[in-house]
Amino acid sequence: MSHDPAPSQLSFSVSGHIAKTCVQVYEAVADPEQLSHYFTTGGAKGRLESGATVTWDFHDFPGAFPVKVLEAQAPRRIVIQWEANHSTAPDAQNTVTFEFEPEDENSRTKVVITESAWQATGEGAAAAFGNCEGWTGMLAAMKCWLEHGIVLREGFYT
Repeated sequence: MSHDPAPSQLSFSVSGHIAKTCVQVYEAVADPEQLSHYFTTGGAKGRLESGATVTWDFHDFPGAFPVKVLEAQAPRRIVIQWEANHSTAPDAQNTVTFEFEPEDENSRTKVVITESAWQATGEGAAAAFGNCEGWTGMLAAMKCWLEHGIVLREGFYT
């Protein structure tokens, strides 16, 4: 009987479907004005474009922080890095990948968000679970805003 070795780092993926085209969903993430409506409640500054460093701010986690854009391939993929507690990366930067897949003749988009690089420790797992919750909330908030114009996060965390 063989056992899998313990993981050297933790990662997760969350996904959901939004009844909008890939271009519309991609723009809802890349465009700071749109992102500020449903996710970055304290505001976002700077468009997500390859090589850019932008800032995101959240009312429930005050203080704008930098987000480095490693890759932005409209309308299918965005890869960012941001500082994370208990990261395995030497610079303490976790990697987050957004993938946008067209479905049903591009009338819907499957969004997959993957974040990786936490230490395989109790503290690393707690940090990963917290961010997993955050990205799941982001997907739900984006769906509500894009499909129905509802700002789900308003008053949710305060």
